[in-house]
Amino acid sequence: MISYQPFYQTLLKRGITEYHLIYKEGFSANILHRMKHGKNITIKTLDTLCFILDCEVSDIIKYVKDT
Repeated sequence: MISYQPFYQTLLKRGITEYHLIYKEGFSANILHRMKHGKNITIKTLDTLCFILDCEVSDIIKYVKDT
């Protein structure tokens, strides 16, 4: 299972809010909603987040083994 926990930690660490992503960077509120609910995102979305946040993929997602 993919976890978006690192994404929220990265936002907190950089002092960036979801509001900033939506209204200043033009990022989709729908995608943020999908991420909050653990749904899939595209590689293109992942690439866009890495560009906006100037970070690595591992700063956005991590793999968590199902138990």
